[in-house]
Amino acid sequence: MAHLPPDYAERVYAGWTGKCIGVRLGAPVESWTYAEIRANLGEITDFLPLPPGKLFKPDDDTAFPLVMLRALEDFGPAVTAAQMGETVLNYLGDQRGTFWWGGYGVSSEHTAYLNLANGIPAPRSGSMALNGPVVAEQIGGQIFSDIWGLVAPDQPELAADYAARAASVTHDGDGINGARFIAGLVSMAFSTPTPRQLIEQGLALVPPASEYARVVRAVLDFHAERADDWHACYAFLHANFGYDRYPGAVHVIPNAGVVVMALLYSNGNFSRAVQIATMAGWDTDCNAGNVGAIMGVAGGLAGIDMHWRTQMNDMLVGASITGARNLTDIPTCAQRLYRLGAQIAGRAPVERPRYHFDWPGATQGACSQARLAEVVDLRQTQGSLAIAVRDLKKKGEARVYFRTHCRPGELSANYYGASFSPTIYPGQTITARLWAPDNAANLLASLYVWDDNQGTAHQGPPASLIPGEWTELRYTLPPLHNALLARVGIVLRTTGEAWSGRLLLDDLDWGGAPQFSTDFTAERPEYGAISQWTYLRGYWRLEEGGYHGSGAALSESYTGDPAWDDLQLTVGLAPVAGDNHHVNVRVQGARRSYAVGLAPDSRLVIYKNRGGYREVASTALAWRHGARYTLQITVRGATIGVTAEGAAPLHWQDDEEPYLSGQIGLSNMAGSHTCYTDLQVKGLNA
Repeated sequence: MAHLPPDYAERVYAGWTGKCIGVRLGAPVESWTYAEIRANLGEITDFLPLPPGKLFKPDDDTAFPLVMLRALEDFGPAVTAAQMGETVLNYLGDQRGTFWWGGYGVSSEHTAYLNLANGIPAPRSGSMALNGPVVAEQIGGQIFSDIWGLVAPDQPELAADYAARAASVTHDGDGINGARFIAGLVSMAFSTPTPRQLIEQGLALVPPASEYARVVRAVLDFHAERADDWHACYAFLHANFGYDRYPGAVHVIPNAGVVVMALLYSNGNFSRAVQIATMAGWDTDCNAGNVGAIMGVAGGLAGIDMHWRTQMNDMLVGASITGARNLTDIPTCAQRLYRLGAQIAGRAPVERPRYHFDWPGATQGACSQARLAEVVDLRQTQGSLAIAVRDLKKKGEARVYFRTHCRPGELSANYYGASFSPTIYPGQTITARLWAPDNAANLLASLYVWDDNQGTAHQGPPASLIPGEWTELRYTLPPLHNALLARVGIVLRTTGEAWSGRLLLDDLDWGGAPQFSTDFTAERPEYGAISQWTYLRGYWRLEEGGYHGSGAALSESYTGDPAWDDLQLTVGLAPVAGDNHHVNVRVQGARRSYAVGLAPDSRLVIYKNRGGYREVASTALAWRHGARYTLQITVRGATIGVTAEGAAPLHWQDDEEPYLSGQIGLSNMAGSHTCYTDLQVKGLNA
């Protein structure tokens, strides 16, 4: 059983917070040169402002590490490079989302993805032997590797080994050396106090004769002679290790030099480290992100100035095909990292509600709005979220809420084509705890959700708050039609005189069986699919009263939560062209699901998808193009049951590694076109 630091969970949160701060600081000037930044912006000391009201865009530096965490979640601590490659195929859209898709032989990640998709497994998919040294030694292996240090604290060799496996999916040579180095530094930062010590010890993780080791030693040596001037160090880097000396779009070596320089010249100060990494130019979001992760772990939350965290508000956006995981927050990601680290160490993790506010300064994206009142402050205190309200009048209300869905137009940009499914659904049960002060005798509180499709709130029964005590709130959402639940929160009202004071919110969570229906008429086109849905590939659109999907090969679109287990899914569809028209259940990504549908030779078929679809059961159904069919699919445990008018009931039990949870989806293949007219979801486990 491996040792974990006593403050491990909080330090993981600090490290991931540091990563996200660095990425956001560097992103607006990505690919700018040192000279361009100096001439146009001068000294960078704070975030450049976002457009008013916008969330910071998805960025590959944070989006892809969250995908790779699923390799550990799916395959366990002994995960292989080949399984990590499978993870890429499973959770990324086909040449869209999460990565820079710059072309085969240009983008390392694009090249590796196409290799994987054509049956070339990792590590060969990212190898120098296949792709050549230019593609293999770009920066991607380094920039995504912080997570492996976060899940292996004080175990730099293990962290470097995980990082090498992950980087080998897309990179080789110094591309892998960079991954090993950064992961090792993050791991050692849990106990090694100074940047110079970290860097010197980190050199043991890369081959001493490598170009990577050479640039690290060169910056160490320069700093030993000129520790007072990072600008002089940058000039040395530019002259001896600049972009002009290394081929490709974004080579790892110049940027490795910037990371080492920023760490050394920060003198242990988090803010100065990410500022230098940004002002040096080149791949600014990548470099500042790596530096932020290392310094975040090293200094903990106390070392990160609150002005960075206040502006972040803990929010984070991803861009995988699992839409219900694309809108998240930094503490939720940190809890995933902590849980995996505990698993690797052989320890039982402390499980927490979705919104737990356990770590200093954590707000988890809390927002507010008020009428005839003012919410003057939201801040973490004593393991809860403190809500300061001023002058709440009898006919007023104060709301504190958390986003559960995001429309792409709410983002500052969307280069990676992120799309979203809600994280909460009708039929589920919300719980929370609320503490009221002694002067709150007339306060009422209710849980609520906001339906963004219908522009209305659904509110639970009001509870009278008991002064000086915690009150348990609970609300089971009703079944809804054509809903999109975009917010969850609490609403406060008073039955007495105008009230001012501070309450505490804690343990906000939800779960249980979803129950809803849709005919797609309230949805809108969004990034290749429609609102609430993501897609793997194909042409998905609203057309003639339905949700249409078509494509040359396998086309799939998904919604729902990956945690859904037993349910009954009823779908109306009309085959327009082609011979394969499907509905998916227990979707665990593009490579793991079940499908039920109309098949060639007048049949109704059940398929299992494990890296490719395989027919497992069928019955006769004389279907025809243009007719409408209703498929009712019931999944309980490892058993699938299907009914359709004109066909005998079809049942199949999966006795070989069954999928026990997942999203729902719609799909077809082999040049087919399907119109989906409506669907109904009824969870079977209350």
